Parts: sequence; C-alpha cells; structure tokens
Amino acid sequence: MITVHHLNNSRSQRVLWLLEELALPYEIVKYERDPKTLLAPAALRAIHPLGKSPVITDGDATLAESGAILEYLVETYGKGMLAPAPGTPGYRDYRYFMHYAEGSLMPLLVMKLVFNKIRTDAPFLVRPIARAIAGQVSKQFLDPNLAAHMAFLAEHLGKHAWFAGDAFSAADVQMSFSIEGAVARASGAISPKLTEWLARIQARPAYRKAIEKGGEYKVAG
Repeated sequence: MITVHHLNNSRSQRVLWLLEELALPYEIVKYERDPKTLLAPAALRAIHPLGKSPVITDGDATLAESGAILEYLVETYGKGMLAPAPGTPGYRDYRYFMHYAEGSLMPLLVMKLVFNKIRTDAPFLVRPIARAIAGQVSKQFLDPNLAAHMAFLAEHLGKHAWFAGDAFSAADVQMSFSIEGAVARASGAISPKLTEWLARIQARPAYRKAIEKGGEYKVAG
C-alpha cells in the first residue's frame, strides 16, 4: 500500500492528486505546519532525514521530491497513462516541465515569498532599510524574471492545450503548485492563458477529491 506523508498546504497535495488521477489505493498520514514558523514538524524526519514533504512509502521504498515521486508513480503504476510516448515531442515537453517547475520557477517564487516576509516582519528599527532592499531586489530582479517566466508559460499554453501537448499529463500536476504560487505572488504578470489552465485543472474531479482527502489547501502568498 502506498502511504503519503502529507503536510498541509504543501507540495504533497499534488501527489494526492496524481494518485486520484491514477485511481490508486493509498493511505494518508497527516502532518501540520507550525502555526508561527510554518515549518514542517520534526516527526517527518522519522520518515526522511530532511524532514520535508512530500514523502511517500511504497513497500520497502521511501521516495522524496515531488518530481521523483510523480515520475515513479507514473512509471510504476501508470500503464501508459499521464505521460506521452517516449521519443515524441510531447515527451520532451513532459520531461522538461517535470523538472522546470522546481528547478527554474519555484526558486524565484520562494525568493519572492522570503523578500515579502522581510518587508513585513523585519525588526522595527531596521524595517525601512529592509523594505528598501527588498523593494529593489523585487524591482530589479524578481519581478522582471517572474514576468519573463509567465510570458514563456503563456506562450507555450497558447500553442498547446496542456504542458505536454494535447493531453493532460503528470507534467500538469507537477506544474500546478508553481502556477498556484505564481498567482499568489506574481498576480500582476498572470495571463488569461494561465488562469484558464488553472481553472481547468482545479475543476478536475481528481483534483477536487484530493483536496477533500488532504484537507484545506492554499499556497502562501
């Protein structure tokens, strides 16, 4: 039996979603973030040394990292579902976006979150300086780069119905957390193509069922 060690408001939500798309049986062990620090509880370290989510166990195997987990589930249990045929243009896009989500887009979104926190949570005496530095980092680096990424994604979805071509795939599942994060942190750069794609994935029955099982879900702004 596959067990998902599920942290609230985290990347593990898309693991639940993929399992629902594949109609696989699984169990959920739920963990809650610290309400002040928003960090995962130490109990997750008993499952994986880094104490992060998502983590799944499947028999003797313990897997971490969203992309690795999704690829494992599709390759092990997918029976040809949710991935284009190897060697096709769609498969090249599939592999690209499975890695792009966390390798290229999420670091910018995490930096945006961190600098937003610096603006609001810096100690009172240094707050004006902190806000000025955070503002310049956003203006000179984060916002232009995020705008470029959003334009790139919108252009891609202008040519393809889904991230890996004409059919929904695990690449769309992998991209979901990043796009939801972009809506929260870079809303001014979000195009109609991206919001339309987001509406389509959030309307999928498997997506809704995963949220029902996983609990309230939101991406920190």
